[in-house]
Amino acid sequence: MLVVNGILYLLLLSSFLFTFSIIEEENPEFWRTQGAKALQAALDRKFNTNVAKNIMLFLGDGMGITTITAARILKGQMNNQSGEETVMIMDTFPHAGLVKTYSVDFQIPDSSSTATAYLCGVKTNLNTVGVNAASRNGVCKTQKGNEVTSILKWAKDSGKSVGIVTTTRVQHATPAATYAHTVSRKWYSDADMPASAKKEGCTDIASQLLNNTDIDVIIGGGRKYMTPKGTRDPEYPRDLASRGKRGDGRDLISDWRKMKVARYVWNRTDFDSVDPDTTDYLMALFEPGDMRFEVERDPIMDPSIAETTEKAIRILRKNPKGFFLLVEGGRIDQGHHASRASMALHETVALDNAVAKGLELTNEEETLTLVTADHSHSFSFNGYPFRGQSILGKSPLYGKDMLPYTTLMYGNGPGYKVVNNKRPDIRNVDTTSKDYVQLSAVPLDSETHGGEDVVVLARGPMAHLFHGVQEQSYLAHAMAYAACVGRDLRHCEGRPQPTNTDGGRNAAVSPVSSISLVTAALTGLLAALLH
Repeated sequence: MLVVNGILYLLLLSSFLFTFSIIEEENPEFWRTQGAKALQAALDRKFNTNVAKNIMLFLGDGMGITTITAARILKGQMNNQSGEETVMIMDTFPHAGLVKTYSVDFQIPDSSSTATAYLCGVKTNLNTVGVNAASRNGVCKTQKGNEVTSILKWAKDSGKSVGIVTTTRVQHATPAATYAHTVSRKWYSDADMPASAKKEGCTDIASQLLNNTDIDVIIGGGRKYMTPKGTRDPEYPRDLASRGKRGDGRDLISDWRKMKVARYVWNRTDFDSVDPDTTDYLMALFEPGDMRFEVERDPIMDPSIAETTEKAIRILRKNPKGFFLLVEGGRIDQGHHASRASMALHETVALDNAVAKGLELTNEEETLTLVTADHSHSFSFNGYPFRGQSILGKSPLYGKDMLPYTTLMYGNGPGYKVVNNKRPDIRNVDTTSKDYVQLSAVPLDSETHGGEDVVVLARGPMAHLFHGVQEQSYLAHAMAYAACVGRDLRHCEGRPQPTNTDGGRNAAVSPVSSISLVTAALTGLLAALLH
């Protein structure tokens, strides 16, 4: 009887929803017209073969395709739409491809090995940053001679301005790969390093932020890794965990300001007072560690990622030679690790808003813009939810145990809640809450990454190079080719080669990286012959 009533309920609900559905979608001409317009747009599209004066790389950490789809629906529902038909800004990019994310030693990667791939053009091992695969995780003596440089450095050495914007600490894996070389992504400050590594000459990531590359704009979190142990945090003076960590007594913030005429800010008021027209160097560190999740952000104290992106672009674009900017939505990944889908999806929507701001402030004829991810998560979109149903809600169909389940779930993580072989009854639970932890199949303290391909979306000069299924390391070479930085300068014949750069010429190149470089060169040659 319960099953029959359930079926009747579903039929009635379905009928109700169809009654109020969009009338146009019931007319086949709606879809034919839409398809014809999309087809004509594709037929009319011309490749932009300009040299990319600017490069903007928007990186959603952990932003797999399932995350993009769910965030698209959420963004629409946040605007009182059903959600499925919503078009995010990143959806409008005309060129797309898939990227293989495995690291040299693991099928499923982490953020440091992937960042090294798409920023430095060389695949490497798990937990290592800015070094090739001849290095070993945590073994300092394997680092020397195996360092690889990033497209941020290639761009800087060619005369461009460069910047990093992140919602994590600026010493975290993704931004670190633009400037650091380390066999451990966890060596944020010298206090995080073993004595043996320091004795062998390895240095922490925070100190390399100052010493390795002249970065014009640095925005994110990470104050505590920059100041001496015990230094009170200006925002949380009574919080012991927020105090400085450095054991060498250095104040890197002070050192950075002495190196150049620069602004340093740590709160919204001072950030808003920064005039991009008169500021060439800016370091903004808004938290001791990672920045707050978007849904928990205090707008009085901290700007959004769209606002930090805007400030960075307005400073960097003054350079007549152009700029390179990395913008990371880093806490998408951390929301997923906690199995809090609401957090991860709101972070993705925030990143899409930053993409919109970036496009607004730049010219597509001269700016190559990419949106991609480093890896995915064990995140699934399942069941048979009705059109327009909350993406954070429950499937209308119950499991065989006659209990509901959420549309979004995880393959593993802290949401495993089976007790006495029974799932929890969530009929009266608000699964749309930012704090709700989605159910998972396997108990883990932290949900894991996923290993499937991720998408790369591109628009602007040479965006058509981002196509098909590529190794993740290909991205750095294609970006560099488009902008005439690094090794391959065929795209701008007659232009002088940049000076004082190794352009990715590394002291030791593994067989894997050699294959990557050959692949990139052949792809560039094919593009040159066809166009």
